[in-house]
Amino acid sequence: MLLASGVKPNSATEFEIVPIIIDPHKSNEDLKRTARMLENYQAIAERAGADSGFFGTRITTLDKLVTSQNRLSGSFTFNLQQVANTQFKDYIDFAQLSEPNRALADILFSGKSINKRDEEVNLLDVEMDIGFVGNPNIGSVVLNQFKDSEEFKEVASNFNADDRIFIISSIFGGTGAAGFPTILKNIRDAMNNRNIDGKGFLQNAKIGAISVLPYFNIEKDPNSPIQKSDFIAKTKAALYYYKDNVTGNNSVNALYYINDDYSGKPYKNDAGNEGQKNDAHFIEMVSALAVIDFLEMPDRDLESAGGKAVKPIYKEFGMKNDSPDFKFSDFEDNTEYKISLRLSQLALFKKFLDERLNESIEKQAWSNDAPTIDRAFLSDSFYRTNLSEFMTAFGNWLKEMSSNRRGFTPFNLNSTIDSLVVDKTVKSGWFEKKVDYAYFDDGLSKQSKGKTFPSAEQKIVKLFFDTTEEILTEKFGFKK
Repeated sequence: MLLASGVKPNSATEFEIVPIIIDPHKSNEDLKRTARMLENYQAIAERAGADSGFFGTRITTLDKLVTSQNRLSGSFTFNLQQVANTQFKDYIDFAQLSEPNRALADILFSGKSINKRDEEVNLLDVEMDIGFVGNPNIGSVVLNQFKDSEEFKEVASNFNADDRIFIISSIFGGTGAAGFPTILKNIRDAMNNRNIDGKGFLQNAKIGAISVLPYFNIEKDPNSPIQKSDFIAKTKAALYYYKDNVTGNNSVNALYYINDDYSGKPYKNDAGNEGQKNDAHFIEMVSALAVIDFLEMPDRDLESAGGKAVKPIYKEFGMKNDSPDFKFSDFEDNTEYKISLRLSQLALFKKFLDERLNESIEKQAWSNDAPTIDRAFLSDSFYRTNLSEFMTAFGNWLKEMSSNRRGFTPFNLNSTIDSLVVDKTVKSGWFEKKVDYAYFDDGLSKQSKGKTFPSAEQKIVKLFFDTTEEILTEKFGFKK
């Protein structure tokens, strides 16, 4: 969402983002809606162009970058093999192990969990369709297949010295806690992998990561393997492991930590069999800022040699003010400056599309200037599907963060335009025009006059970016 709003790293390099989502739980509702948002973002950016303000950072799938004949899926999600409808014991060929190795496996993977039918089962009998259910010992075994995948081979073959890698994971569950050190090790050990090319660049890659510590509350359910009381113990165990195998051996160039011990509105206790759809959370948004910060760091601070970071950096995130419901002014000044204007622009863009577009289209000069934005344009898949779906998702994202606790409520979404941004007062006076939709239309027409746009798709994105920026800086007092 930050990239969609126009937030960009303050860097001379124009980075292209290639997300690879690793999660065995394919029916996870949050995973599915994330993948759909990425697909819509990609489609919008391709047709709007890189200079349109909104959606200005290119996001693409790995298959679009490779030149080999390997047929990658074209998906943002990594397809874990031998996981669907598979119990963990079958994944490790438990029945074929020697008796001593079976005894060892019984010890390493002892304990209980649940299956897709909410039935208690031994850990070896876990069905991995719903993820690793908070068991990183299982996850580390399964996720190690990444090093032999076609995706990893293509990453290695196409990786160069200017590229960067950023790993995002939570460390109080199963998939994230296991995935981070496993993937990191596979990258740093690239020289020992006979199946890949480009080993040197990959081994000494500039690697950043964020470890998301516990930040949300969860309903109590004595029958669930997911208990909030376990979050801290699992986090401590992960951090102790990282001390020797991540931070202790200088494997990562820049490591970010974030957590929140605020005990707010609990999420439904869903171990995975009911889809796991949680409301968006403030901590997730600010975690994304770690990626921006990492991309702003100069190359000299991210040097590696022999698969080790020369001078590793560790960072935490903090707020200027403590509150159960944050707004822009609660951020430190640099963070507020980085995100407040751009997010407000996207919110204002969405508000116009929802409340005014049908009234203005084919009547206002900005709509009729070539290339026209008419009702036929609204029927095209770009607007009807990609842009509309994304903006709906953006609105849901804002509403979910606002209703969460901690909350993030920077906007009065149901207000008039002049009251849209919390803690921002529109300039008023005898000679100041009222900020309403008529003023907005006039601003769009002034921006459109005399301009040349290659397509209607680029026009609607660029025109609204420039106009919302002008309204918010001139009338609301935002700084560019």
